[in-house]
Amino acid sequence: MSAEEPGAGTVVFVPDTQYAAANGLKLAYETFGEKSNPPVLLIMGLGTQMIAWPDELCEQIAGRGFYVVRYDNRDAGLSTHLDDLPVPTLKDLALRRRKPPYKVSDMAADAVGLLDALDIDAAHVVGASMGGYIAQSLAGLFPGRVRSLTLIMTSTGSRFVGYPAPQLVGQLIRRRGVRNREEAQDMAVQTFRLIGSKGYEFDEARLRDLAGRSYDRSTDRRGYFRQLWASVSQPNRTKFLRQIPVPTVVMHGMNDPLVNVSGGFALAKAIPNAEFILRWDGARPASRALAALRG
Repeated sequence: MSAEEPGAGTVVFVPDTQYAAANGLKLAYETFGEKSNPPVLLIMGLGTQMIAWPDELCEQIAGRGFYVVRYDNRDAGLSTHLDDLPVPTLKDLALRRRKPPYKVSDMAADAVGLLDALDIDAAHVVGASMGGYIAQSLAGLFPGRVRSLTLIMTSTGSRFVGYPAPQLVGQLIRRRGVRNREEAQDMAVQTFRLIGSKGYEFDEARLRDLAGRSYDRSTDRRGYFRQLWASVSQPNRTKFLRQIPVPTVVMHGMNDPLVNVSGGFALAKAIPNAEFILRWDGARPASRALAALRG
């Protein structure tokens, strides 16, 4: 276990990365807190590594009596990269006629495999952006494995809600490769100036640090596009969302340009008794805390 100092007088202990066999893949994961405590599973978004869940946040959750598990999705970070699978063309992403090599539901099965490997029967599940798609699928397809849901800046899968602003579509599908650490940091700053919350001070130094560490762990443009293909091909989950029985919190920013706030409203309407937390002062709630780096 290593330690780092994010601020004066604060030391956060960062656990060693471990690996689990899950759904035929190798998933990289890290844990915080005592395993005997109720588990919390953190699922990150598109092309984003688990370290985008800040160490301080994970420690704070663990400090409240939970066992926190964060992990890299397939095709991201230190988990298995499916290099033998195809990547989509722009036509595939636009027309959505050709089936992707894997689905969001397959990524939910990855999460179940990780829970199995850790001997966790059921967890409190938190999903951000694409991680929210995975979390919903987990709750719908494997209802006994979810104790509660927290869905952050995400949507139902319907094409009529939760859509990105038109000016961001090109940013998503023309994502360029990066040749070095500095370019990765520059791209992260450029991206988050577009999608980050305007209600918070833009912490460029912190963002560059996280982008650099993400680049050091892994960079995979092809993996990003396979995840994007799965995301744009996802089904509308509205019908089965109505059957989710667990306590659910939906968080969204009023001015989110990447996942329109209509997605959050639709989720809160579909899931019985869901609590909806709307942030009027920013674009992406927790974007400062999550710093969900695409890379």
